[in-house]
Order: sequence, then structure tokens, then C-alpha cells
Amino acid sequence: MPQTQDNAKVGAVGDHPPLQILSLYHRDMNIYGDSGNILSVTRRAELYGFRPMVRYYDPGDAWPERIDMILGGGGQDHGQERIIDDLRERGGLLHDLADQEVPMLMICGLYQLFGHYFETSDHERLEGVGILDVHTIAQPERMIGNLVEQAEDFGRVVGYENHSGLTYLGEGAHPLGMVTEDGRGNNGKDHTEGARWKKVIGTYMHGSLLPKNPAITDFLIKGAAERRYGQGTFAQMQEAMDQKSRNELERLDSLADQASRIAASRPR
Repeated sequence: MPQTQDNAKVGAVGDHPPLQILSLYHRDMNIYGDSGNILSVTRRAELYGFRPMVRYYDPGDAWPERIDMILGGGGQDHGQERIIDDLRERGGLLHDLADQEVPMLMICGLYQLFGHYFETSDHERLEGVGILDVHTIAQPERMIGNLVEQAEDFGRVVGYENHSGLTYLGEGAHPLGMVTEDGRGNNGKDHTEGARWKKVIGTYMHGSLLPKNPAITDFLIKGAAERRYGQGTFAQMQEAMDQKSRNELERLDSLADQASRIAASRPR
């Protein structure tokens, strides 16, 4: 399902060029505040002058013709089981979009299913779509608490992990970030957390992640805007912002910094 770049020229903020955002399996994979990621993306996109349009996709729904960004959340094992058949059916479309560098953020349960497989505590193997070169095996103990990591492209990233799956990266995936202590991150051993491939990000960070980490939010918005409207679009929209929008963006950045500092001071 190739998508071509729009020919429409992005001009002043008043043009409000649309961005189509898909919330993937919102009904079953949306716990621990993952809806906050949608709110963060839409609010910052609005301030930059875009017109974000959110569509919620669940099994049985029609697949949208236009997708500029995909956000997916976490869910418990039974939630994964409810969506897995539909996810496999849509796997080819999702692979195509990932290859075309549509930005995606997958949290926890969908992070696991974007890998090769998730082996449950009952030793059932849920085959994933293999967009990320990772696999996950359930364990009895959970890894729970605020989490701080260092990411090469985003600096300090702060979120909240709550998972019993141990995720291991293959050669085709790079970690989102690195943690310093054992017992945290992907598997508690190799100090990695999350995974990346092209513009796809998988992570165990709930919390919500994006309100506390605006650099990742802007990475997603920039990727969506420049894929649809061309290189330089994001910078052009930033330059065209009015002072009221700039002030609001500064306020959100300040709140994000405060929230991340508080979370980082309370690691468990």
C-alpha cells in the first residue's frame, strides 16, 4: 500500500496541513496511561500548525487509506490474544508502512508482538509480525517501576515499566536506550531497553511516555510531516509558529522536564 508524497505546498500555519494518526487496537491495547501518547502527539502537532486527525482501529474495522503515524499501547495477555489474528492479517500492510518509514511507537504488549514471537507463561507461542528483530519470553516475576535510560538520539528518556516478558534483541534491531542497573529494561541482564528499526520504536515505557519525553514526540511528528510533505516541512512549520503557540510549547516542555525529574527521583 504505497503512499506518495503530497504535492500540496505547506505554507503558513494557517494552512493546517493534515496528519493522519492511527491508534492501533485502542480498545484492547491501551493501559497504564497509553492514551496520553495520543494526546501529546495531537497537542504538539496542533501547536506546530498541523491538523492531526486520529483514527481508532480495532479488529473488524476498515483499514484506513492514508496513515502518517501509528501509535500502539500495552495490554495484558488476554488483550494480546484478542488482537493477534487481526494483527497477523495486517502484518503485510504494517511491514510495507514500516519499510516506507512511517513513524510508529509501540508500547509493551504491541512492542512484543511487533517482534517475532511472544512465549506466554503457559508456554503458548504468539507469533508476531516480525517488524522488530526481537523475541519475548514470559517469566513469573514482573519488572515494575519508574525507569530512566540514555538514548543516543533522544538523551535521557523517562517512563514506567510494568512487564513480565523478557525481550531479547537480534542483530537487526538497535535498543531505544540503555539502563545502568540489572533487573530493568528489556530483560534485566543486557541493560538494553526498547528496540528501533527505521522509524519504528518499541519500548516498555508506559507512564505515558510522550508527555515526559517531547524529543520522541517531535521525532514522530517530524517523520510523519516530512514523509508526507517533504524534507524541511517540520522546520518550516516551527518557523511559522505564532508567539502564543511558542509560549504554550515552552510550557509543555517545562512540565515534561518537571515530570521526568520527579519520576527519575522515584525509581521503584
